[in-house]
Amino acid sequence: MDSLLVPVMILIAVIVGVLLISRSVARRAAGYREHAAAAKVRKDPAELARESAAKLNEEQHRRLYSLIAQGQAMAAIKLYLEATGEGLRASRDAVGALASHPQPFTLPGAATPEPADDDDEPEHFAYRYRAIASKGDVTREVSSNMLNDEIYGRIRTLAKSGDVEAAALALTRHSDISMKQALEFIELLDD
Repeated sequence: MDSLLVPVMILIAVIVGVLLISRSVARRAAGYREHAAAAKVRKDPAELARESAAKLNEEQHRRLYSLIAQGQAMAAIKLYLEATGEGLRASRDAVGALASHPQPFTLPGAATPEPADDDDEPEHFAYRYRAIASKGDVTREVSSNMLNDEIYGRIRTLAKSGDVEAAALALTRHSDISMKQALEFIELLDD
């Protein structure tokens, strides 16, 4: 009987070890699934940009957009991280959203104006928007405080749909360039 006791104890220890390991693996897999589900529920970049801009004071807002315009993404992330106290990943996401969806500075509690549906009278924004198009060695840039992502997106859509003149006209209406310069810029947009 004593000779069977040692192998039975070893068998029980192995079974308990396998059960503990399988339980640990199942918990870890559940954690990965929860993390993946949380990553899929990320905010809309435009909404994230609005929320992120609201967390900055006027000086921080100005410095952040200055760094973004200079192409200093790491410095912009560091500035946002220090200004808000958010984590590195949240700061990276916020700066990315602010770069792709520029936000004017608004005082806390100030009502945000509703966007106009028509393009007849261009709105002036508190920041300068830079649109760059290049093909081969030729590069053109349009910088204006009457452009934003939405307007530039409509101009690109017009250009890609083949309505080059309407795209150029919209570009001249929202910037200080001539029709000839606008046509040259539109020609360089991606096909």
